[in-house]
Amino acid sequence: MNPLTTIYGRVTALRNALFDRGTLTSRRLEPPVISIGNLSVGGSGKTPFVIALGELLKERGIRFDVLSRGYRRRTRGALVVEPGGAASDFGDEPLLIARRLGVPVVVGESRYAAGQLAERKFQPQLHILDDGFQHRSLRRDFDVVLVAESDIDDRLLPAGRLREPLSALFRADAIVLPGDGAMPGRLAQNAVIQEFVSRGKPVWQMTRSLTIPATSGQPIVFCGIARPAQFFAQVRAAGTTPAEEIAFRDHHAYTRPDIERLLESRRDLGASGFLTTEKDAINLGAYLTALEPIGVARLDISLSHAAEAVNAILAKINFATGENRSPRS
Repeated sequence: MNPLTTIYGRVTALRNALFDRGTLTSRRLEPPVISIGNLSVGGSGKTPFVIALGELLKERGIRFDVLSRGYRRRTRGALVVEPGGAASDFGDEPLLIARRLGVPVVVGESRYAAGQLAERKFQPQLHILDDGFQHRSLRRDFDVVLVAESDIDDRLLPAGRLREPLSALFRADAIVLPGDGAMPGRLAQNAVIQEFVSRGKPVWQMTRSLTIPATSGQPIVFCGIARPAQFFAQVRAAGTTPAEEIAFRDHHAYTRPDIERLLESRRDLGASGFLTTEKDAINLGAYLTALEPIGVARLDISLSHAAEAVNAILAKINFATGENRSPRS
């Protein structure tokens, strides 16, 4: 085993034990907190899941905000996301959430400080905590964890992509698996998943759908996301034949040389244009128009038995309010 992975695992286990024992403490915001998280680094669908859950809450007239770290932004402190702003100021995923949901999104290294700012400005009835499962310094009232099938065989960082072992799922209130029917075989047979089910905790399923704009010819398909191969495969499955597939690092901030490289590839290959993701369109910023014609693919999440899932979340939150509010970390 990679010695760095061993060290990482021990540090992670110690940190969690300190929170479990109360040696490290968590701070609580006034309204309830729903955390959406995962075990691995990127690519599990947290952002589209936050958007899907937000739409369900909006349908019920519930006033909420979204709290996020704002990964790779250049600013500091707690800031309210401006939907027309730049990824460098707020982070690409918070910007995407703000634009898609039209609700307050607040970023901050301290999600507690971000939540306090949101409460002062917007008086929310609840908070959604984006990518919050490992952010244990903020207490939450309901933990939702998205599990990818690849998590089953993965290893801890830095040898693999896992931030925590599968056993960390027992901290969750509900887990979400891929699919909309029978539980995928490898997940159904996993001992941790089986134990989670035996404890009577809910297991939900979600399906991912990629809406690809109509394109003529063969575009250059590019992205800077956690799992580019998955995006490329979805594009091909939808009937689009790429002239070339180009992958940048996750959350890539595009520069003029990147644009020149893409335009050069289009000229050399005689490509019809470009196709990318919503997150990349945000990271392209003002460069987006330089790549026209360009199509932007949209990823959506559908939660099976969505009404029942939201009811379960709201019931647990209501139970955990007021004097009966139970300590969580």
